[in-house]
Amino acid sequence: MPSHARPRPSRVPRGLLRAGLVISAAGAALSGGAAAASAAAPVPAGTAKEKPAADDGVVGQALARAMTDSTGRGLAPVKNLKLDPMSHTGVDPLDNGVGTQVADFKSVSTKQVTDPVTKGGSLRTLPVTGTAMRVLPG
Repeated sequence: MPSHARPRPSRVPRGLLRAGLVISAAGAALSGGAAAASAAAPVPAGTAKEKPAADDGVVGQALARAMTDSTGRGLAPVKNLKLDPMSHTGVDPLDNGVGTQVADFKSVSTKQVTDPVTKGGSLRTLPVTGTAMRVLPG
């Protein structure tokens, strides 16, 4: 069979594979944190027969702690991830800038917008998203 007539196997795009890997890693981190937190808060022996565990609030506290811990562990790497992997290199496409000045007014440049990213910034260190990231655990 000629090479142009050969059926080509379908391939999944790399971006889709990477997105799936990130989602599965985040799910594993979240479930691992939940398992560790639920194992860390045991119910005292002998109290299960006297009254249900739901009345003690232990289950609710353990669940809240598990969610907080696992969310923090899952979001911390994302919050600290460097947004521009090519920062501080000679080939950084975001390191370019265009500016203009009219008469005696202060000059305006695109460097003011791209500098936090080109200096190796993460979501936590950027001006707008930094305040939002402080609210999230991690």
